[in-house]
Amino acid sequence: MTGNRSDPIGVFDSGIGGLTVVRALMEELPSENIVYFGDTARVPYGVKSVETITRYATEITAFLLDKKVKALIVACNTMAAVAFQAIENISPVPVLGVVDAGTKKAVSETLNKRVGIIGTPTTIASNAYPNAISTYDPGIKVFSQSCPLFVPLVEEGWLDHQATRLTAEEYLGPIMTRDIDTLVLACTHYPLLKPLLREVLGNRIQLVDSAETISKQARELFEEKNLQNKQKKPPEYRFFITDAPERFREVGERFLGRTLSRVTVVKW
Repeated sequence: MTGNRSDPIGVFDSGIGGLTVVRALMEELPSENIVYFGDTARVPYGVKSVETITRYATEITAFLLDKKVKALIVACNTMAAVAFQAIENISPVPVLGVVDAGTKKAVSETLNKRVGIIGTPTTIASNAYPNAISTYDPGIKVFSQSCPLFVPLVEEGWLDHQATRLTAEEYLGPIMTRDIDTLVLACTHYPLLKPLLREVLGNRIQLVDSAETISKQARELFEEKNLQNKQKKPPEYRFFITDAPERFREVGERFLGRTLSRVTVVKW
């Protein structure tokens, strides 16, 4: 089943990070309506059990399906890593996930078949990226690094702070010794660190930003299924969260690069 052309895209995340995906969608698909759900009351997901994450993910899926979305985008790497199948099982509309998007891009980018992955502890522990990469090309060697401090540093706005730079050097040091030529940013917060990561890594290593990649996948999906919104009126953007609307607006506007309006707090 697919929705109507004018129906919104449903995007969800454990909190604020998925707004980097929303931003990429706004740029790639400027006519599309978007409904975003950020589970700000229960963030972070990256340290929770697989069972808990799956339960949360299916609850959010049901909520967005009730909003008559025409497609779902799992912007949270942790949810996409451990609960994608559960989401797909209950969704009558197409589902795209950042893990698959990032994987395909990494496989196409690497020349020496040595790929690095940085993400939250749960995403890294799930082995979702190495497993997915091996299905496309078992000859690629994957080196993973958990970077739990990046999320709070990004949300604090310390994108070019000395503390963030030192943390990046500490995290990336071991992975840089592996002669990787491609690094997947396996967390939606990390694209905001791209300028700093580029300085630490140098120019030889390709950075894979799943937000950019998945927005292109969405465009291709809508073209294939004839689901592009053809309406001429300005798109509608709605944001649903579960806690802390003031902080969501403050940090979210930094992620989105524009004013956040129509923010609604949902009480389960």
